Amino acid sequence: MTETIIIDASIAIKWVVEEEGTPFALGLRRDYRFAAPELLTVECANILWRKVQRSELNHEEAKLAAKLLEQSDIELFGMRGLLATATVLAVDIDHPAYDCIYVSLAAARKWRFVTADKRLIRVLSQKASPEVANLCVTLEQLASGSH
Repeated sequence: MTETIIIDASIAIKWVVEEEGTPFALGLRRDYRFAAPELLTVECANILWRKVQRSELNHEEAKLAAKLLEQSDIELFGMRGLLATATVLAVDIDHPAYDCIYVSLAAARKWRFVTADKRLIRVLSQKASPEVANLCVTLEQLASGSH
């Protein structure tokens, strides 16, 4: 059976826009199933908008990337049941709550959470409970099999 992992926008965006880590992110598509909170869609749209603002993508490229992401095989979960745990985690680790929504979904499902955000993984490893921190890995750690 294929493992399901929780991914955030830093991973999904690499599937449709070439950036550092894109080969690793694309490689995950062979070996895993993907899930995320619905927040992923908004965060990806915001990243694409920012890339247009910075002239890293043009309007048509951003639109195509958004359409490709809409068609990707990511199981999306509602966030209502994650609000309390994400809030507590955000306060406990002193980190933005939107990232903690992903971590809370991973903890609730007991699935690993994968991100390209090394700072978030560092904060989690230092401040979160071991049960939560051990579910969370960087893209590079997962790709190299070091976790």
